[in-house]
Amino acid sequence: MKKIYIISILIVLLNVNVKPKNNISSNNNNIKKTELFGTLIIKKINLKEDIYNIGNKNNTIEKHVTLLEQSIIPELIIIAAHSGTGKIAYFERLDELKINDEITLINNKKKKTYIVKEIWEEKKNGYININKEKKNQLVLTTCSPKNNKYQLIVNCIIKDK
Repeated sequence: MKKIYIISILIVLLNVNVKPKNNISSNNNNIKKTELFGTLIIKKINLKEDIYNIGNKNNTIEKHVTLLEQSIIPELIIIAAHSGTGKIAYFERLDELKINDEITLINNKKKKTYIVKEIWEEKKNGYININKEKKNQLVLTTCSPKNNKYQLIVNCIIKDK
């Protein structure tokens, strides 16, 4: 079984101040650790999975789709999951996504639709580089299914109404 381990993520933000890891977003401080953050739905790959809040014991890549603490909620949401095979390989088909595919995130009873803007791979080094978009953004990441030395990154922006 192929496993993914994300050590940390480096976010390169344009026109945004990056706060220290323990104080990433004032919004994160108001989240109850027992609640769900939301539900990720990617119809194209038949994925519907709950996401737990940062700090919740179930918010771990070894159990679920994982909300990374480097997220700046709601402007930048970063989600990681295993690919490969097995019951926790939630992103096993993530590489099937194409530009303009839709992804839904339900959070606080609000449904948000994102559009895939870019897909790329970077060499694994414990970091991924993400440029902050002017719109709210969702980033999905997992190991590359083609080369285990690389990370697959899917950058999405919120769909205009």
